[in-house]
Order: sequence, then C-alpha cells, then structure tokens
Amino acid sequence: MADGPILRQARFAELTPFETYGLCRLRVDVFVVEQECAYPELDGRDVEPATVHLWFESDGEVAATIRLLDDGATRAIGRVATAARFRGQGLAARLIEEGITLAGDVPVTLGAQAHLEGWYERFGFRRSGPGYVEDGIPHVPMRREPA
Repeated sequence: MADGPILRQARFAELTPFETYGLCRLRVDVFVVEQECAYPELDGRDVEPATVHLWFESDGEVAATIRLLDDGATRAIGRVATAARFRGQGLAARLIEEGITLAGDVPVTLGAQAHLEGWYERFGFRRSGPGYVEDGIPHVPMRREPA
C-alpha cells in the first residue's frame, strides 16, 4: 500500500469476476458478519445499466465501496462499506464525495444507519422522513439537494 488505495469506478457490465467477488465479499464481511444482519446483497439494482460502483482498491483488495443508483429525478447512494483494516483513513468520505459529484445537479438520497446521521450531515444530507428499522438496525432516510 505504498501509494495508498486507488479509486475505481465501473458499471456492473464492466466489472471483472474478481472485482464483483471483492465488492460482494466486503459487503458480506461488513453487513452480515460484523452487523449480523441479513442484508440483501444482490437486490437486482447492482446490475442496472445506470448503476455506478465506486470503490477503493489496495493490492487487489477492496478497501471500501459504495454504489450510486439512478432513480430518475434523484440518485441514491447505498451499500457503503469499509473493510475493518482500512477504517479511519477517510475512504468512505471520499467515496461519498465522489458519488455526490457523479450525481451532478440532482438530489441524492440514502438510508443511513441512525447512528451515522451526523456523519452524513457533514456532506449536506438532511433527514427527510421518519426513522425505520431495516434488518434490525435503526435507519433514517436522508436527502441532499444539489449545491
């Protein structure tokens, strides 16, 4: 990791089998193993032609990832995950910023784990509705208007 993690971006059809595995493996490690939830790993949205996968890679390992969905008039950021050994380096923050940039001049939405609401607020996201529970974890809907 001499030069640090490398930012990568691809649509599903452009991913290699190894990249697909790495992205899914990180999600399983974070959401299923660490948080003990039955997170819907393959909900069909990953393969939509407009979905953009963003991740940092270090020596062939996926260090952090998000996906950006095209919901028509809005974009949605989701599946935010960072491998345990890469936490504290600001990788997720850089991915969120990149996702916001890619969204352009449309609002961006996300479903934040409730304890991370303040973290997402630093990027301009604001709570947009009542909280809810997903996979046993409290969440809040959030929205960011374009600058």
